[in-house]
Amino acid sequence: MTPADEATFGVLLDIDGVLYVGDEPIVGAHEALTQLREQSAGVRLVTNTTSRSRRDVVEHLRELGFEVSHEEVLTPAAMAVSHCEEHGYESVAMLVSEKLREDLAALKELKSGARADAVVLGDLGDGFTAEVLNGAFRQLMDGAELVSLQHNRYWRRKDGLALDVGAYAAALEFASGREGVVVGKPSEAFFKAAMSDIGLELAVMVGDDVEADVGGAMAAGLPGVLVRTGKFRQDALSERVTPTAIVDSIADFPDLLARIFQGSS
Repeated sequence: MTPADEATFGVLLDIDGVLYVGDEPIVGAHEALTQLREQSAGVRLVTNTTSRSRRDVVEHLRELGFEVSHEEVLTPAAMAVSHCEEHGYESVAMLVSEKLREDLAALKELKSGARADAVVLGDLGDGFTAEVLNGAFRQLMDGAELVSLQHNRYWRRKDGLALDVGAYAAALEFASGREGVVVGKPSEAFFKAAMSDIGLELAVMVGDDVEADVGGAMAAGLPGVLVRTGKFRQDALSERVTPTAIVDSIADFPDLLARIFQGSS
């Protein structure tokens, strides 16, 4: 294994489905995270979770026994703020959970009856009603830009698979005829931002979503490793994305890491 002070590469890890599922840590995940910190020059936990704030994500990880800092966790919310600020949006409709609003506090929220410059779409869970979606659709038809915090098609809840933000974003794009902007995975900008944050030019992405995690990373020039935990489904594999490697779980990944970057340090 390569000592961290000699390594020239970093590790990007998805969280839900890779380190834990629901409230249960993946067997061997604690030890694997410790090993990956020792083997690499830095680790970032990159999540598409939009139902929780960054603070909530960190607290949940700590409750499950993972020692992580706020700086190690990256979410799409910060990217959404940067995007809206760069475009000078002065009125933003936020279709996000209450818990996530603290991460979007820098944005100017839409006033009742006003026209939106952008619609920021996150996970509303059961709040994805016809009324809410129709409201967003009308804002898009009036010229607002759709800013999706992520584009996952589905995720795994305690009661099974459930539609994720990407499904609702696709419906709004189809109905409005306007393509939205994705600031979370699989956006190349999100992976580039993670690389910039870690201060490295080499990194590998590990996730349970073959499209958002693995496909997104590989399109951005990073190796992508798929784990058979979380939302993994064998029938989700396709010719469109061929992972750099597939492992049973994060517990098996440390032994593979050195081989992926063999000769890079």
